[in-house]
Amino acid sequence: MKYVFGPLSSKRLGQSLGVDLLPPKSCTWNCLYCQLGKTKKFATDMQEFFPREEILGEIREALALNKGIDWITFVGSGETMLYKGIGWLIAEVKKLTTTPVAVITNGSLLFMPEVREELLQADAVLPSLNAGSEALHRQIGRPAEGLTFRQHIEGLVAFRKEYKGRLWIEVMLLGGINDSDEALRDLASVLKEINPDMVHIVLPTRPAPEQEVHLPSQERIERAIATLSEVTTVVNPLKGHMDLRNAPDMLEAVTAIISRHPVQQRELHKAIADCFPGESDTVDDTMQEMLATGRFKLVEHNGEPYWVIGDGAGWPQQ
Repeated sequence: MKYVFGPLSSKRLGQSLGVDLLPPKSCTWNCLYCQLGKTKKFATDMQEFFPREEILGEIREALALNKGIDWITFVGSGETMLYKGIGWLIAEVKKLTTTPVAVITNGSLLFMPEVREELLQADAVLPSLNAGSEALHRQIGRPAEGLTFRQHIEGLVAFRKEYKGRLWIEVMLLGGINDSDEALRDLASVLKEINPDMVHIVLPTRPAPEQEVHLPSQERIERAIATLSEVTTVVNPLKGHMDLRNAPDMLEAVTAIISRHPVQQRELHKAIADCFPGESDTVDDTMQEMLATGRFKLVEHNGEPYWVIGDGAGWPQQ
């Protein structure tokens, strides 16, 4: 499928069917930690990159193939809310199924009333907030010219006032960058202003193109949880897993996932092993055959081998 991938499993969203609305990489930010690589050209105007009816058709097909989906999650190879018509897609999906809809966004365009309007029917919205100050916001997010930290916060505050669903803020915790006591106190202050339902701490566990991106220590993770818990509920970071058992074409399913983010080799091995229980030779042969296609390559990150896309379409594109 061109737009739909997964399902993937996570603590936050259970079995989640992903819907990618954008051509890579269309974004308002150029984040230090982005697994898609650097933003070569900023995008700030909403447009219908792909026909909405085609996207809806793939969602309909995927729902017929995959039972037990917990969430349908709109994401983007960049900033999801650049897709003009996401509100229509959310409304149409909710006519098809009772499965709740989530939207993952960096939140940079929420200062615009028309963007907030697009999201009001979603069951959960997960915007990013990685800093409590302008300086750190610019260091981490490296936004397009004209997009300021205060604008970002005001957009989140305005959205919270209008939105009746679940607002779950994502905080990417970066070792040595935004995990100091001062940075965490600033972040907590801003979160109190926004008043989200929950904060999800996420970690830079996947390969990123910037050398200064490091995992925080366990002590800093615990400090972040303690500090942010003073103002809202905090979800401890926990990795999920892939489920390929219902994939009609395993190679295409794995390609769709890895083209959007790198995958730990042991995570991929487990997902394939679940498809061939007790057949370790088949699992190893399947992985070797996939590598032999040339679609993927192996890179190392934090001592772990990861599969990344091998044709230059994804990380580590420069």
